[in-house]
Amino acid sequence: MIGCLCIHGFTGAPYEVEPLAEHLRKLTGWEVRTPTLPGHGEDLSLSGLTYQEWINHAEEELKELLKEVDEVYVIGFSMGGLIATYLSVKYPVKKLVLLSAAVYYVNPKQLFLDVGTMIKDSIKGNIKENELFLRYKKKIGDTPIRATLEFRKLVKIVRPYLREVGIPVLIIQGECDGIVPVKSAHFLYETVSSEQKELCFLPSSKHQVCYGEDFKELTKRVEQFLIG
Repeated sequence: MIGCLCIHGFTGAPYEVEPLAEHLRKLTGWEVRTPTLPGHGEDLSLSGLTYQEWINHAEEELKELLKEVDEVYVIGFSMGGLIATYLSVKYPVKKLVLLSAAVYYVNPKQLFLDVGTMIKDSIKGNIKENELFLRYKKKIGDTPIRATLEFRKLVKIVRPYLREVGIPVLIIQGECDGIVPVKSAHFLYETVSSEQKELCFLPSSKHQVCYGEDFKELTKRVEQFLIG
């Protein structure tokens, strides 16, 4: 039996990886789990939490999964990609999939384009219909500064582990990502020590790759990598 742990991103929730998780469940019958990290979910409550608590929670979920299945794959989105990387070094994970993994963050060029779109919608009176604006407005309002600093600490702590990754890894990155720049994917590919590593760029996708126009290509590449 194969198990697959899917880890969402900072200020996010399982919905960020759920389309891919559900696709894998229907396709394979694997035990696919999408835990919610402490303080995350639909109602953010990040005050007072540390990056170690996010890692610890994912670690416990992985330990439980390892007890129940013969083989485990880990998929991580954004910050979840960093946590997934750390776990893949510490535990007998067989394959690793990184989606928009946040080794670097905030893509100024794409963010400028996104802000430009928001301004145009504001002038037209359509700003309340701009999904990007609504999502970031809520996240910024509900995210304490200290939580953001904890996220930055996590990035710093996990980076040295990249060179220790030796298992097969698939790196997927949206080319229109305004949060994690394309150079993050290149850095990951060049840094991990895996002999089997793949780099896939999705030309029309932004940060939320599981909801982008290239989702079919994403599932195709993940299927090929995990199932063969």
